[in-house]
Amino acid sequence: MPDRLRGPLVALALAAPFAVGLAAHAAGGDDAEVVLTFADPEILESSGLVAAEGLLLTTNDSGDSGRVFAVGPEGRTVGVTTWADEPTDVEALAPAGPGQVWVGDIGDNPGSRGSVTVARVPVGRGVIDARTEAAGATYELVYPGGARDAETLLSHPRTGRLYVASKSFFGGALYEAPARLDPDAPNELREVGGVLPIATDGAFWPDGRHLVVRGYADAVVYAWPSLAEVGELELPDQQQGEGIAVTDDGRVLVSTEGQFTDVLEVPLPADLEEALAPEAEPEPTPEAAPEQPGQPDAEPVDRAQDESLRTVPLAWLLGALTAVVLATLLLARAVRRR
Repeated sequence: MPDRLRGPLVALALAAPFAVGLAAHAAGGDDAEVVLTFADPEILESSGLVAAEGLLLTTNDSGDSGRVFAVGPEGRTVGVTTWADEPTDVEALAPAGPGQVWVGDIGDNPGSRGSVTVARVPVGRGVIDARTEAAGATYELVYPGGARDAETLLSHPRTGRLYVASKSFFGGALYEAPARLDPDAPNELREVGGVLPIATDGAFWPDGRHLVVRGYADAVVYAWPSLAEVGELELPDQQQGEGIAVTDDGRVLVSTEGQFTDVLEVPLPADLEEALAPEAEPEPTPEAAPEQPGQPDAEPVDRAQDESLRTVPLAWLLGALTAVVLATLLLARAVRRR
């Protein structure tokens, strides 16, 4: 490639996702309802969203220190976790179990990072300094075939396994982390399928049967693990939407960058809601008829034993008859001798 073209093309590649985001600002999806408004002026670029234990958890995009904000139902920040002083490019959150989240330092707009990292950090109410704890729970991830930009981190609710969706103008891919992460060596990701381009966040439904990956204008729901498309969600007008979460009861919430922005609930179309409905519980097997009181259970009888019970009386009769005959003969002989 001629040097005079290299710079403009790189700049175009970097600017394309942001241009898509700005264009999506005029998108539809106006049926969404406001759940809360971030009241904290420190939440400037909500990138990543998790709903857990009655709180919404979010983090700022690249440029901030490593912080996770815990926001209450009224929109006020009720807790802040500091987990790192100077992360590289934080872009995502994912559930990590009670009182914890995964933080994804996975952004790489220039495509120049040899590896990215995820850290498991405590979250909740109050001020939490988790820098020491997070340093011991940080894991390095590497892509097959070189660097990728990404803003989407998911964790499966049943297995806890992590997934990263790449952000590419030409189409994204979903990568699976090893089932057990090694804290002392790079953990190689494995591509498991394709997802929408320009993915900015994602989440699983609580039963683990479906996941959603969002872009700036819409979101796609996929079946798991086939990654077959189940349906699309038209997202509301947002400044630069980079957060999506699924609540314990299956509601879809979205957030956006910007100060004092709204978290919105996106209604599900009827056909999609039906497809996402939990599987019906299997019907219980019929129970055995209750025992009648006062009637003890009959014990099983061995067939050979049963046959012997039937033949013993006859043998006794024959033996007794033989004894009577012998006794009669002996008695008769004794009488003759007299």
